[in-house]
Amino acid sequence: MADDKIRQLIASCSEKDTVMKGDLWLSPDKSAAVYTARSAGFCFGVQRALDTVYEQIGSGCAPIYTYGPIIHNEIVVEDLEKKGVRVIETRQELESLEEGTVIIRSHGVSRDIYELLEKKNLHVVDATCPFVKKIHRIVEQKGNEGYEIVITGSAVHPEVEGIRGWCTGEVTVVETEDEARLYKPKTDKNLCIVSQTTFNLKKFHKFVEIIRGLSYHETAVLNTICNATEERQTEARSIANLADAMIVIGGKHSSNTQKLYEICRKECSNTFFVQTFDDLNLRLVPFRGIVGISAGASTPNILIEEVSKLCRKTILNRC
Repeated sequence: MADDKIRQLIASCSEKDTVMKGDLWLSPDKSAAVYTARSAGFCFGVQRALDTVYEQIGSGCAPIYTYGPIIHNEIVVEDLEKKGVRVIETRQELESLEEGTVIIRSHGVSRDIYELLEKKNLHVVDATCPFVKKIHRIVEQKGNEGYEIVITGSAVHPEVEGIRGWCTGEVTVVETEDEARLYKPKTDKNLCIVSQTTFNLKKFHKFVEIIRGLSYHETAVLNTICNATEERQTEARSIANLADAMIVIGGKHSSNTQKLYEICRKECSNTFFVQTFDDLNLRLVPFRGIVGISAGASTPNILIEEVSKLCRKTILNRC
């Protein structure tokens, strides 16, 4: 059975239009395989935000603040703190600042935060992901055109909080299927549905189907889930479907990593969530069969590589 799945994995990786474009390692006797997803690790927006912070550090300007952790990864945030970058968690902290550089993270912020920063005359460096900025423009425009906005995502996630802050009219956040079924427009206006960029793609389509089925007025559907998220989820789902064990790496506060774990868990019951390689229980790595590895958008490549190496070493030591 394991050999059959490994042959299937090898064939899938060889297909021209495959989503399986990651790193495939085979044991000498080809009885075990470790597949590391190509889409694992920093996305464009996160890498851009991190580069922005390190550029500011290199410029010598101080003090430097980020409005919220620059990414949901404690290792990276701790490293930045050692370099003098302080995290501001609340609007009140922001209001108390008198000087310094404030970096807006990739999640973006609401309009009122921009207005506050401008009023305080602080040096602002905007590292908002362009895909998130696009959603800000969409909800502002659609609101001005008279649409009521529906956002699929987590209401407490900073990206969604920021999107809500650009809505000019009524807005509702829908996170679960039950919320979608119970949704009732607050007005008799047309609807516009957008999404948190890291939301589960299948759930988004399901929620859209439910809300459209309620037979309200015109519904404009704009899939604002970013391509990197779609690719990450699709590749992870494909490998988890074949894997005997699946490892998902990322920060415990990372929304996109949590969603990735949920997707993989549905395909492979032996799916494990780890933050660092110290969290990895190597006894769970199977002697034969396939180990799949994916990671959230805030996971450093060096961590992914370490986990992959540990899995390979563990399998070789058992041969």
